[in-house]
Amino acid sequence: MDREALLLTINELHRAVEAGLSPRGENVRPLIGVSANQKEGLSCINNTYIQSVADAGGAPVLIPVTTNLDALSAIVSQLDGLLLTGGGDINPLMWEEEPIPALQEGDPVRDTYDFMLLKLAADRCMPVFGICRGHQLINMAFGGSMYQDIRTQHPTETIKHSQQHDKAFASHTVTVEPNSLLGILTDNQDKIKVNSLHHQAVKEVAPGFKANATASDGINEGMEAYPFYPLFSVQWHPETMAAAGDELMSELFRFHIEEATLYNLAKSIHRTILSIDSHCDTPQFFDEDFDIGRQGPSKVNLPLMEMGHIDAAFLVAYQAQGERDDQSLQEASDFAFRRFRQIREQVALQEQRVGVATNTADLIRLKKEGKKAFFIAVENGYAMGKDLRNLERFKEEGVTYITLCHNGSNDLCDSAVGEPEWSGLSPLGKEAVQEMNRFGIMVDVSHASEATFYDVMKESSVPVIASHSSVRALCDHPRNLTDDQIRAIAAKGGVVQICLYNEFINPEPAKASIDDALEHIRYVVDLVGVDYVGIGSDFDGGGELLGCRSSNELIQITVKLLGLGYTEPEIEKIWGGNLLRVMNAVQQAAGVDQLSNN
Repeated sequence: MDREALLLTINELHRAVEAGLSPRGENVRPLIGVSANQKEGLSCINNTYIQSVADAGGAPVLIPVTTNLDALSAIVSQLDGLLLTGGGDINPLMWEEEPIPALQEGDPVRDTYDFMLLKLAADRCMPVFGICRGHQLINMAFGGSMYQDIRTQHPTETIKHSQQHDKAFASHTVTVEPNSLLGILTDNQDKIKVNSLHHQAVKEVAPGFKANATASDGINEGMEAYPFYPLFSVQWHPETMAAAGDELMSELFRFHIEEATLYNLAKSIHRTILSIDSHCDTPQFFDEDFDIGRQGPSKVNLPLMEMGHIDAAFLVAYQAQGERDDQSLQEASDFAFRRFRQIREQVALQEQRVGVATNTADLIRLKKEGKKAFFIAVENGYAMGKDLRNLERFKEEGVTYITLCHNGSNDLCDSAVGEPEWSGLSPLGKEAVQEMNRFGIMVDVSHASEATFYDVMKESSVPVIASHSSVRALCDHPRNLTDDQIRAIAAKGGVVQICLYNEFINPEPAKASIDDALEHIRYVVDLVGVDYVGIGSDFDGGGELLGCRSSNELIQITVKLLGLGYTEPEIEKIWGGNLLRVMNAVQQAAGVDQLSNN
């Protein structure tokens, strides 16, 4: 997000919060969890934190000090933002460093509690604002380093970092990085006046964060993870200055509340829409030890989907292109059927939380029951072999789409990469497309060559999908779609599901980010309209971007779409409405029963 886009978002949210309304027209005071100190058996905090949050438009809620994970999870799941407050020293044993003599008293229970709170909030991509101890804690949690005591460990300290006078008044200045988030919020002032009450401090800023404020003696005073994650923190105590009427410090709290307002709205939208990720390679992880109900090595599982507010994922039975002799083709088909069985076995393990869906009615039913949904798909028509009868068997197994090929030609068609063999669809491939139409299985043109693509357009009597493809005009990769291809898909009533794979999103893959993915979505919308675009992450198949690395982070796409001005009906189409429209059209044309049957 560039400076102009960030400013636009800030200004729009300012107006909403000042009016006491969310962009949805609802009365909203986002719920802000405030971390607590623990003193003499009490969970407590200075009232200036509460006042600053309330004055900025939030509804502050004190989170009691506990290390009960279930209790904290239940609390955090209801929040829209988290404020990590100041307090005592953090025990350096938390990062496996021996304490030095200058270390002051801390609270190991609060250390554990704070780190748990931060992980729970960060996993949900919830806006987090850290203050003093909270600033240091965020830095340590994400891999930074700390001074246990700057007086003994930072020999160039030249200013007093622990003032004796009232914290409502400043004691020194900090230099602010221009055009950082902090710089924008403080009108790009070169220096701002801050108070100071600490002797521990950030040493090396954590990876993924950038320093945005520095004291004159080089001590870090602020950092941020924007634009990719809604995390920022400062070393000073803005709450005491804001409570005393300091407008500059009040702006930090207003921004946090505005971000929380947007996050609240995104969650609210996801409660009512049907949100779908159209392409995940997660079955590659399925073995005897895997459980889709637990967080583990995969980027898609039930806990992550729950945190990201995603209703459904298409799990694909993927296999790379192999040899095409009779034995190899039979093994490819057998492999696909084993994958289908494994998917259903995973669902059976968590039947109270998830079900298999084969149509829109199934998805609606499962959402009403409070469950997630898995659709089954095939990536690479190699699994069909040369036997068209397998398509009917796939349909009976619940397969909803087939990606015709992967990387390399097969017996159906030519791929987008590798040497062409058929100049498009093979004769068998043309029959396969017609049979897929007959059985109500969506034809997926991702990975197909341009010649294959246009043959499919001619052969298919119903709309087609690109389950995980992006825009070639923005990233010139053969796996991406040209403008003419995108127009052709739209003209046939199909949908382009933008892929979150870095090589298909940015010509410099290492820099590929969620903001780049938003540009691909915007491009398709501008080219053919909002009715023809969706999202297929390719998680567990290489999909991953800065700011969107797994299912729990998909909520960030909604937050950013809102910030770009997309309406709720438009977001509903992007997140699944368009894909469901195509699936409905394909199934109805085949006369497939649309009633829930699982």
